[in-house]
Amino acid sequence: MKTFFAFAFATGLSYFFTFPTIWLAKRFNLVTDRKKRSHPAHTHKGIIPRGGGLPLIFAFIITVFLFLPVNKIIIGIILASSLLTFVGLIDDYSDLSPYWRFFINLIVAGIVISFGVGIPYLSNPFGSTIMLDTWQIPIFFLGHHTIWVWADLLAIIWLSWTTNMVNWSKGVDGQLPGFVAIAAIFLGLLAHRFTAHDITVETVSILCFIVSGIYLGFLPHNFYPQKIMPGYGGGALAGFLLGVLSILSFGKLGTIFLILAIPLTDAVYTILRRLKNRKSPFRADWGHFHHRLLEIGWGKRRIAVFYWTLTFILGVASLFSNQLQKLIIFITVGFLLLVFMLIIEKMKKGR
Repeated sequence: MKTFFAFAFATGLSYFFTFPTIWLAKRFNLVTDRKKRSHPAHTHKGIIPRGGGLPLIFAFIITVFLFLPVNKIIIGIILASSLLTFVGLIDDYSDLSPYWRFFINLIVAGIVISFGVGIPYLSNPFGSTIMLDTWQIPIFFLGHHTIWVWADLLAIIWLSWTTNMVNWSKGVDGQLPGFVAIAAIFLGLLAHRFTAHDITVETVSILCFIVSGIYLGFLPHNFYPQKIMPGYGGGALAGFLLGVLSILSFGKLGTIFLILAIPLTDAVYTILRRLKNRKSPFRADWGHFHHRLLEIGWGKRRIAVFYWTLTFILGVASLFSNQLQKLIIFITVGFLLLVFMLIIEKMKKGR
């Protein structure tokens, strides 16, 4: 019951906070106008307010403080999320360098890891466990601390990856908040199986449903025709929080890979395509999966619903699959999506 109330409260808070955010964004010119501010990846028309991360972070923080016991890990998540959203607002206003954004991603990941979020082991789908806590370095600064070198390094890589991977899949109205809300719900359901860290199973589960709620509340404002964009703050925050949640419920890295098969495949394809064309993998361009779908005539509503539907189907599959089955499903879905992308690209070149 507490989980339901937290979910409902987060949804309502996010929905109502978005109204004043739209007004403030217009008032302080935190908008995207294609005539004044060109961006190769944008698909919208007209003048659209940005800054979607603002109502999301406020709704998240307030709901967390009201419904969850505050401990070290929760404080770390709030601090890191707030910094990421603040940087996102700056980027929404003045377009920061993607290299600076990536550097901030590393700092944000480092903050939450310093508060106790780490990956001490990985579940091997073939039956064994890969331990990452064997190399530890004790440090004495404001008390005794221990750096788990491999565990912390992997966590930094993982969080930086999920932050960017999810953020790249926000180019179409309603696309991102819908699949993020669905993905977080399934993480919340799966969190009950087992968890670790200095945090309870119930706390992790409620945290998942809070993340789902804030993005569900934002969705009506972002669905076609969108009244506000998630911006870098809203997109990066989604990827960061999903990455953190997958770590907190140990063993869910494979689960989030499966549930987010579309953004993951799109991100890998995009990086390889940019490198092949001798372009920076950090520089935005037109060529993501949602762009390809637009090119073959899909509407924005259809693309968003396609992302939601496939995320839901893969989420259901994750509930009833073991590690090896998840890997097989992920490889199959990823391969089919990659082939689909290549076919669309060939069709474009053949015109």
